Amino acid sequence: MEILVFDIGGTAIKYGLIGDDFEILESKEMPTADEGKAANAETVLKNLTKVMTEYKGRFDAIGISTAGQVDFEKGYIVYGTDNIPGFSDTDMRGIFEGEFGVPVAVDNDVNCAALGEAHFGAGKGFDYFLCLTYGTGVGGAIYLNRDIFRGAKSASGEFGHMITHAGGALCTCGRKGCYEAYASCRALTDRVSEHFGRYVSGREIFEPKNLEDPFIKQALGDWEDEIVNGLISLSYIFNPPLIVLGGGIMSENLLVNHIREKLISRVGVNYQCVKIEKACLKNKAGMLGAAYIARQRLESLK
Repeated sequence: MEILVFDIGGTAIKYGLIGDDFEILESKEMPTADEGKAANAETVLKNLTKVMTEYKGRFDAIGISTAGQVDFEKGYIVYGTDNIPGFSDTDMRGIFEGEFGVPVAVDNDVNCAALGEAHFGAGKGFDYFLCLTYGTGVGGAIYLNRDIFRGAKSASGEFGHMITHAGGALCTCGRKGCYEAYASCRALTDRVSEHFGRYVSGREIFEPKNLEDPFIKQALGDWEDEIVNGLISLSYIFNPPLIVLGGGIMSENLLVNHIREKLISRVGVNYQCVKIEKACLKNKAGMLGAAYIARQRLESLK
C-alpha cells in the first residue's frame, strides 16, 4: 500500500510516495505559485491535481498537510492564510475523493508535523507533548493520549494568537499583541533588517561573526525572552513532559539551548521536568504526518 502525500506551504509544496512502513519512497518539491505569479487556491489545486494524475494507479490514499485552519472531520479548509488567497472554504476531501476515488485526509501543517515527530521523531515514546513551529508566524499543536487534540472546531493549538502583549503590535490576524507578532522568526528578522537598512535572514543573523554584533546580541536576547514568555504560559497550562520546537531557525543548537535554560530557570519546580527538543525530521515531518492521517482514514473505511 502506498500513500501520496502533500505538504503545502506558502512558498513550496513538498510531495511524494510513502510506503507500508512509512518509508519515503519518492520525495519532490514544486513552487506553490506558478512562475512569476502569486500563489492562490486555484493554482494550488491545479498543481495538486496534476501530480495526482501523474501518480494515478500508484496510490491507495492521499494525505494533505496544509497551512491554515482545517476541519479535520470534513477535510476542508476553514480559514486559509494570506500566503494562499482564496484557500478558505476549499473542500479538499470532496474535490479529490470525487476526482480520484481514494480516501483523502487533510489536516493543519503543524498537526501533521506533530504526528510525524510523535511517531518517527523527537516525540517518539511520548503520549503527550506540545509542538510549536517558528517561521513567518507561530504554529502549534497539542499531542494528547497519542493523538492530536483538535478542539471543538478542529482549531486548537493556535498558540501564535495567544495575547502576550495586550494592546501591543498589530498581528496579521488583525488583532493586537499576539505571541507571533513578537516571537515569530519574522519578528526577529524585521527588527534586525530595520536596524541595518536591508533584509537580514535568520540564517545570516546566526553567522558567527554577526553573533558578536552588539545590536544582534540584544535583539536575539529579547526575542528569546519573547519565545520563553509564551512557553512559560503554556507550561503552566499544560504541564507537558516535552515541548518540540520546529521551524528552520530552530535548527540552531545555540538558540534551543538558550530557550531551554531560560524556561527552566523561570518556571516553578513542578514544571521544570519539561524537555525542550528541536524537531528532528525537518521537512519530512509534515509528509509523514500526512501519511499517518491518510492511513487512518483508509483503515477506518475498510
